[in-house]
Amino acid sequence: MLFLYNLVVYLATFFLKIVSLFSPKIKLFTEGRKNVFTILEEKIKPTDRTIWFHAASLGEYEQGLPVIEKIKEKYPSHKIIVTFFSPSGYEVRKNNTVADVTLYLPLDTKSNAKRFLKLAHPELVFFIKYEFWLNYLKELKENKTPTYLVSGIFRDSQMFFKWYGGFYREALKTFTYFFVQNQSSKEKIEALGFHNVIVSGDTRFDRVNAILERDNTLDFIENFKNNQTTIVIGSSWPKDEALLAEYINQAPENVKFIIAPHNIKADQIASLTAQITKSAVLYSEKENSDLPTYNVFIIDTIGLLTKIYSYGTIAYVGGGFGNPGIHNILEPATFGIPIVIGPNYANFAEAVQLVTLGGCTVINNKEELKQNLDRLISDETYYKEKAQICKSFIQDNKGATNSVMEIVS
Repeated sequence: MLFLYNLVVYLATFFLKIVSLFSPKIKLFTEGRKNVFTILEEKIKPTDRTIWFHAASLGEYEQGLPVIEKIKEKYPSHKIIVTFFSPSGYEVRKNNTVADVTLYLPLDTKSNAKRFLKLAHPELVFFIKYEFWLNYLKELKENKTPTYLVSGIFRDSQMFFKWYGGFYREALKTFTYFFVQNQSSKEKIEALGFHNVIVSGDTRFDRVNAILERDNTLDFIENFKNNQTTIVIGSSWPKDEALLAEYINQAPENVKFIIAPHNIKADQIASLTAQITKSAVLYSEKENSDLPTYNVFIIDTIGLLTKIYSYGTIAYVGGGFGNPGIHNILEPATFGIPIVIGPNYANFAEAVQLVTLGGCTVINNKEELKQNLDRLISDETYYKEKAQICKSFIQDNKGATNSVMEIVS
């Protein structure tokens, strides 16, 4: 089976080069990997002591960041290497300041794994949440490198739990310790015979809780809000926006909206703007605008959403009408504001929990959207109850990073 795995990886390498001729995203994926070994040779000397963190994409990087920061504090003389699999992670965080070297992870061939680990020669390795690359894990096991899974999630659908997944189960023997998010994951991994596992929780709670300690001031948002009830729409997709535009157009004049779309391409922003009949201003036009006079503020840039949530009265988090589902609900929750989402959230444990607790409301259509937003605006007792649930949810679940650091030597 490992032979078939390697065959698939080699075939994927070939086809990705062809697809990259037609896809800008895949081109980033392939072009970004061309100089990885050269960069490693330049930035990591044979005498350097290193620690390696791998994140699939941006979400996993943010999830692992509290651990990266703590490890950096504990091992100040070591160089930190961070790798990404996806362009959506690497391209956004390639200039981060926490890592000494940030790279794409070379595709998981035997030769790539051997060469990468020889050049990086990490003393500790952390994989964030998931991504189990068999050749890398095999090489780490042979090198006897302490390897940890942080904020892991295990589900029945994964290869480990299939009758034909023996070669994946074998790869799990690489891990020195599994830090998993919930009891279900612990039970699943223990059923495979692994007992080096602890329910540490999700390090994302530590990450978002730390947001409260930083300066979240945005003068232009405060100017726009003008002390009015403000609904922040974060990471919205066209299906979200179609429902929300109708609500926005009928909303009272004293309710304001800030929309930070997932896709900020010009045609998508134009489509969104065309659906809104209320007075709307773009972030790119804000310098010449009298912001308090507008009802809708469309953020046609990236990197501001977390701070914008701090100004929200209510948050609508997008993605719930598409696949794979909703975006990050923890960021608005940490500011103690009620959250509304679409129906596709079942694969996100934190969303399932917050929906069950009552801090997050699920809507399926425009009627339910209107009903729930109207009640949150008009019913102060109902609003405060949901807001407190969200705030407590973050506070009650922080501490996963400390659980990791207590065990990692």
